[in-house]
Amino acid sequence: MPTYLARRIGQSLLTVFLTLTTVFLLVRLAPGDPASAYAAPSATSADLARIREQFGLDKPLFVQYGYFVRDLFTGDLGTSYSFHSPALDVVLDRMPYTITLAVSAIAVTTLVAVPLGVWMARRADTRRELGANVLTIAGQSMPDFWTGVMLLTVFAVLVPVLPASGFTSWSGLVLPTVTVAVLQLALISRLVRREMSTALASSYVTVARSRGVSESALTWRYALANSSVPLVTALGTRFAALLNGVVVVEVVFGWPGVGSLVVRALETRDYPLIQATVLVTATLAILVQLLVDLAYPLLDPRVRLGKAA
Repeated sequence: MPTYLARRIGQSLLTVFLTLTTVFLLVRLAPGDPASAYAAPSATSADLARIREQFGLDKPLFVQYGYFVRDLFTGDLGTSYSFHSPALDVVLDRMPYTITLAVSAIAVTTLVAVPLGVWMARRADTRRELGANVLTIAGQSMPDFWTGVMLLTVFAVLVPVLPASGFTSWSGLVLPTVTVAVLQLALISRLVRREMSTALASSYVTVARSRGVSESALTWRYALANSSVPLVTALGTRFAALLNGVVVVEVVFGWPGVGSLVVRALETRDYPLIQATVLVTATLAILVQLLVDLAYPLLDPRVRLGKAA
């Protein structure tokens, strides 16, 4: 375990560093001038040159990268051009909102998708299962922005029972959570249905049934337990993706998370803010994946870390 953990941490640090390097190069090679986005519309060429010098954008790219690497190891990612404060602090202030939305969406997904997938597997090849399958396919096909707009129209305009935007109270979490969870629910329920159908048709379930084990125990203790590894993998992957910010949903609902922050940073060519956002979200995503890997031996004793099952 210590050897595996040390190796994974080393790989994770290298991944984060290479990701930051790639983002550093791409944002500077992309069209657009941060000085023009930062300056007033009436700014002269001299004003733009002064702004570039202030932010160090007048130096060669390899010199800027050297300063970036030096500051990265000291925890200084620069000052946000648009917020006029340390970029890392701006991201950390927004991150709790994104984490709250991601946790609530995954919780709703788990509580609904797992029982739904089990129900579909127990009724495979029936009309009820076909109807549920059609609904999940429809949920998987609906874009986030369309789902969000429909929910806003119904529950914030036609029947104004929930807030339309922002996070002034916990009721403001409902519509964004449902919007995000619709797609996740469709994906996870279909995965559970597939894994459970395979498990229920396996030989060990047949032997257990011949010994008089109840159908409830066969479903939840035998089949679902043996389907837990792919289920946890899928939930961990989706949770890590949500931590990167659900950009469309956050923009639709005015959610103050990192997704909407990235949109603003890209619009204003705020290089320090983009780099800080990537650092925080990539670190959290890699940490979630590491925790998922460490959970495998607890879910299936046949799994050994660093070895084939």
